[in-house]
Amino acid sequence: MAGCRGSLCCCCRWCCCCGERETRTPEELTILGETQEEEDEILPRKDYESLDYDRCINDPYLEVLETMDNKKGRRYEAVKWMMVFAIGVCTGLVGLFVDFFVHLFSQLKFGVVQTSVEECSQKGCLALSLLELLGFNLTFVFLASLLVLIEPVAAGSGIPEIKCYLNGVKVPGIVRLRTLLCKVFGVLFSVAGGLFVGKEGPMIHSGAVVGAGLPQFQSISLRKIQFNFPYFRSDRDKRDFVSAGAAAGVAAAFGAPIGGTLFSLEEGSSFWNQGLTWKVLFCSMSATFTLNFFRSGIQFGSWGSFQLPGLLNFGEFKCSDSDKKCHLWTAMDLGFFVVMGVIGGLLGATFNCLNKRLAKYRMRNVHPKPKLVRVLESLLVSLVTTVVVFMASMVLGECRQMSSSSQIGNDSFQLQVTSEDVNSSIKTFFCPNETYNDMATLFFNPQESAILQLFHQDGTFSPVTLALFFALYFLLACWTYGTSVPSGLFVPSLLCGAAFGRLVANVLKSYIGLGHIYSGTFALIGAAAFLGGVVRMTISLTVILIESTNEITYGLPIMITLMVAKWTGDFFNKGIYDIHVGLRGVPLLEWETEVEMDKLRASDIMEPNLTYVYPHTRIQSLVSILRTTVHHAFPVVTENRGNEKEFMKGNQLISNNIKFKKSSIVTRAGEQRRRSQSMKSYPSSELRNVCDEHVPEEPAEKEDLLQQMLERSPRAKTGPWRSASAL
Repeated sequence: MAGCRGSLCCCCRWCCCCGERETRTPEELTILGETQEEEDEILPRKDYESLDYDRCINDPYLEVLETMDNKKGRRYEAVKWMMVFAIGVCTGLVGLFVDFFVHLFSQLKFGVVQTSVEECSQKGCLALSLLELLGFNLTFVFLASLLVLIEPVAAGSGIPEIKCYLNGVKVPGIVRLRTLLCKVFGVLFSVAGGLFVGKEGPMIHSGAVVGAGLPQFQSISLRKIQFNFPYFRSDRDKRDFVSAGAAAGVAAAFGAPIGGTLFSLEEGSSFWNQGLTWKVLFCSMSATFTLNFFRSGIQFGSWGSFQLPGLLNFGEFKCSDSDKKCHLWTAMDLGFFVVMGVIGGLLGATFNCLNKRLAKYRMRNVHPKPKLVRVLESLLVSLVTTVVVFMASMVLGECRQMSSSSQIGNDSFQLQVTSEDVNSSIKTFFCPNETYNDMATLFFNPQESAILQLFHQDGTFSPVTLALFFALYFLLACWTYGTSVPSGLFVPSLLCGAAFGRLVANVLKSYIGLGHIYSGTFALIGAAAFLGGVVRMTISLTVILIESTNEITYGLPIMITLMVAKWTGDFFNKGIYDIHVGLRGVPLLEWETEVEMDKLRASDIMEPNLTYVYPHTRIQSLVSILRTTVHHAFPVVTENRGNEKEFMKGNQLISNNIKFKKSSIVTRAGEQRRRSQSMKSYPSSELRNVCDEHVPEEPAEKEDLLQQMLERSPRAKTGPWRSASAL
């Protein structure tokens, strides 16, 4: 027997049959990552619903308003402020938990492997050291991948999904307690496993989940957690708390409460009001100082000193007292910063383009296969990353002379980073005394330590080392982002850009002879340029970097660099988060419309063949409509179409009307009682007519409830919009 795939005719041994080519639905195209043309965007998926952020002015809402007075209003506002404070504290504690165990596991791993390398460098058993490093990394990454299998939404940074949620698109499972647990423990293992990912991006997702769940005092994942707390049940209130939680995550990650507030405003929510601004800032401050209090007490033993404001600290940029010609930056340097912004935008656009192609490849060839394939892909990435890091540290590094400040202490670290931390992060693999291995110092350290080395290390890094480090890190970070592990992109982008900036500073110093250049400033500008070219953020990222450096004089060069990087990158493609929003098929509206859209009229985009329902519609018809359409909301119209005022009665989410569970068969009378109870909170004469009919009880039969409903074919009553919580 001969077969055909994708053709119009199929032939067997006896006959040939011809027919139309089988077409896939938009949902199948999205899941498989396929489009009709390679250049087309992925179509929206069907499992996304809109969130009702607008107040529904109906009779129940008016009844609630009548019972409200000034005393109840003040109590409601006080409870909201207490919830905002609790969200900030809990988000700070989540960041403390992640940071503590990442530091513990990383210190254990690097301590064991470094001791083995020092012993085996003389005995010739470096392969054993590589196996030890592989054992640590593969174990941690395997655990992170397993957690993502439990909750697939926990993969990635979570910022695209939270952005969609704040803009009115409900992503299934994005703010569940199970998602938070898998995210926190998963990012802990993925960072400790040596992958080129950061923990700062997932902190934003974690804060958003805390903001969504804490004011509810109940959990869908753990149904036993349920308290009688009557406040904040609407999507509108939940959105405000999610905005505060996302801002608290940024504040805890970078020690930047103002930057977190601006991040939630710029990149997150499209629904904003004046009262929300102050609450979000208060929540960000609470998260920052909670994390600062506990981290300073644990690390320095001085409780209440507030020396470590965030998970990522850039240290204090300061010229040496002995160098009178040194300046952090001058007006002449602005020209170099603009050029670096252009290059950073080009590099960011290249990064996004490569990552988009990798994501589409995963959607076509990895995701449709068994889930074990995703775990194997993560382990493959970990294996390649570990081997590259080990071999580059042992073979490609150069021995560079240590600066005097590195030996006796570096004043530029002062409170944030002590001189012992700087010296401990310098690696001397295969190098004689008074020298260090520059490649091992960058690769064989936690990413935060490598960033501090590029920002503040007075010792020189070889241009060849910086170029190789940038190329390897760029490719591996691009490959890693999108695998089935919780992963952030802020720290890898900062480290990659810092290496690029330090390379520019070395070239200007060594080959052009500009001796006044401060290498740390160029490393910071390079980090901002590359990160801006990848994520395309401007206002919030500028403030975040200024708060992280604690140096207001960097405001102008950082802002100029980010603007140039964004303009350059936008000429080629979108930011990385917007790209992944599109790849997930989320119907998210852009901030600005294209020029061609301004020329369109309503008739150009409206559907001529409208699918609608009547106030009295059979269940069989509703099921048929749901199975033959790709949306869930339909207009309810009256049979008398001559009356235009009653033509459009409203939208009814039909899928909520025919919810059923195969596991628990309920009687028809029980279904009617449940339906009538849910309708009491939404008084309507049309809805109450359904409950007036007396239906005798019938014994439950062990068959599909949907089949029972189709056989009886009762007439379903539809009405104005109802939320899922009412059903």
